[in-house]
Amino acid sequence: MRSVRTRVIATLVVLVAAGIGAWQLLPRQQDTAKTITVGTTDAVTALDPAGAYDAGSWALFSNVFQSLLTYDPGGAEPVPDAARSCAFQGTDLKTYRCTLRAGLTFPSGREMTGEDVKYSFDRVRAIHSEVGPESLLSTLKSVDASGLTVTFHLSSPDATFPFKVATGAGSIVDREKYPKDALRTGTAVDGTGPYTLASYTKGKKAALTPNSRYEGALKDTGRPVELRYYADGDALERAWTDKAVDVADRQLPPKLLSGLSASDPNQRVTETDSAETRNLYLNTRASSPLHDTRVRQAMAWLINREQLAATVYEGTVDPLYSLIPTGITGHTTSFFDAYPKQDVAKARALLTQAGVTAPVSFTYGYAIGRGAAQPEAEDIKKQLEATGLFKVTVKGYEWTDFQKRWAAGKLDAYAVGWVADYPDPDTFGGPLVGTGSTMNTGYSNQDVDRLVRASQQYADRADASDDFRTLQADIARDVPVIPLWQGKEYVLSSEAIGGSQYLDDGTGVFRLWSLTWL
Repeated sequence: MRSVRTRVIATLVVLVAAGIGAWQLLPRQQDTAKTITVGTTDAVTALDPAGAYDAGSWALFSNVFQSLLTYDPGGAEPVPDAARSCAFQGTDLKTYRCTLRAGLTFPSGREMTGEDVKYSFDRVRAIHSEVGPESLLSTLKSVDASGLTVTFHLSSPDATFPFKVATGAGSIVDREKYPKDALRTGTAVDGTGPYTLASYTKGKKAALTPNSRYEGALKDTGRPVELRYYADGDALERAWTDKAVDVADRQLPPKLLSGLSASDPNQRVTETDSAETRNLYLNTRASSPLHDTRVRQAMAWLINREQLAATVYEGTVDPLYSLIPTGITGHTTSFFDAYPKQDVAKARALLTQAGVTAPVSFTYGYAIGRGAAQPEAEDIKKQLEATGLFKVTVKGYEWTDFQKRWAAGKLDAYAVGWVADYPDPDTFGGPLVGTGSTMNTGYSNQDVDRLVRASQQYADRADASDDFRTLQADIARDVPVIPLWQGKEYVLSSEAIGGSQYLDDGTGVFRLWSLTWL
């Protein structure tokens, strides 16, 4: 939501085994219409693409909507989907033009035109949802449409714009069904993706049926799927244990994940290296007790990531010391370089320099039911309070309420997982630490903003490495965010399901159509 961003699939259990005939790897005819159930703890914020910027919502969007571009499994470059072709015009990376496939039709039967694409992008910016994806389109100045041709005019060179077009922010909606300047209400969805949304119950389930009208990058739109949403990892584990779901993905409890066995004949396990990260974001506004940079630096001296990864997560995540994770162009260890080990004396000296009296009291918010967020918060509270330098009040919030609270600047500190939007280091720059960023810490640094813009001018993304290394050093100095860990992706499926290893390949696309019966 990430080779630039490489996800290496390390399949613990493979489908091909001695004694399995080729016929067994194909879907049985009588099972092609049988629904596959998929369980997850990811929540859907909104069914309208203009009102959601989170992994759970975008997982659904990538199945029921089309974007102009998408990704082949494991691919690092966008390929056409609703578009027949897309390319920059000229060499300044400021004009991007796409030609739509002819004959794409919405559920109403009306054919998609370039006006629908323009309308979809324009309304994201017009609605300006506090939890929407508008920030992802920060370089978009205007959109023109004529027939099946769409032209994007950018305010500055942006080689990453095609990546952004391929995300949930680029979902194309029917302009006759979605209000121009307000989010659509209700549970209806009018998209042209490989699935149609047959029914939806918020927080419970989404029933998806293959879309017979679909035309795009896929050759097969898959089997009927029911997404089931669970309140927390324990509930998802119970559903898996009780065989209430055929596939379990995001976020099973660490204890279960750490004990998975590749030799279990009743399940298939896929473990994937991931660029998913989790950071502790700090409110830098003047009204926050964490406003002073030295207070935030003191916190950075006290966080023990190894302990967090080993105890709370039982070794299922890796400690992270930088904004950009391992495996992504420009990754460094900037926080390890600046704060190589816990040092209470240095933290105390910084608080003294800041003129603040210990312990510094602040609130720490987390989302209820999101993986191990609660024990993680309690562990970090314990680490900080053990020094006598901080007093932490921990409080959990329902996911949508949590998003709105950090968007309104109401939390002093808050831990949020970040699934890369697209396979490029840019997704860890402006959206997280740029002025007006999605994470809304109040942090603004002109040098960081300049580095973000400078990095976008390189068509060869490897050439942006130096800018990203400098950016990460700036973030380690200013500490608007403290990186905590980098995750792995685990997908469990029953022995009757094939294709689960392709479900989430790190490009931000949730490939429900890859699932099949064996």
